[in-house]
Amino acid sequence: MARDPAFVLRYLTEVEELAEDVLAARQQIVDLDVKRNRNREALRALHKSPEPDGKAMVCFGSMFIELPVAKTRDMLQKDQEHLDEEINNLRKELRVKVNRLYEAQGKPELKGFNLNPMSAEEMKLINRILEG
Repeated sequence: MARDPAFVLRYLTEVEELAEDVLAARQQIVDLDVKRNRNREALRALHKSPEPDGKAMVCFGSMFIELPVAKTRDMLQKDQEHLDEEINNLRKELRVKVNRLYEAQGKPELKGFNLNPMSAEEMKLINRILEG
């Protein structure tokens, strides 16, 4: 059974676009995770700093600025929170994009892919139930 070449081309184009979206989202998550790790390293270095009330040199783009350690720590912590939120949002979007790609390819939806980890509070409740 011969298929229409235009239909096949549209199908392949759609699948390729969806795959590129998935790859771009994954790369964006990796890039943000690298930035988050750098922030974590900087926060740790500030925590180990011998002068907690002193000043720290901070690089903004191509220039260094001397800021109080407390203000620098606050800025980094806010940036960490923002990065965590953005990474979580991208991961949620990635799940949807992967499901669309699988649907376009005619594959079944991934089982267990939409699971979320349990919070510490939920784990405590489960442990209480299991213990007694």
